[in-house]
Amino acid sequence: MSSTDIFWAIGDFLTWTFGIFEVIGNSFNYMLLALGFIGMFYWLNWQRKFNEQAENNPDQLK
Repeated sequence: MSSTDIFWAIGDFLTWTFGIFEVIGNSFNYMLLALGFIGMFYWLNWQRKFNEQAENNPDQLK
């Protein structure tokens, strides 16, 4: 068994293991994109509450 056979075996194994991404497709990317937008709107809601609280408190530095 030569080193070429070992490298080909490693390459075949990696090709087989990364084949799962063909099954998943872009659904994982879409899920991450949706999660990012949900997180952004969640944070913007909190930021709006913080801004209202700051406007109502005259003792705060701005």
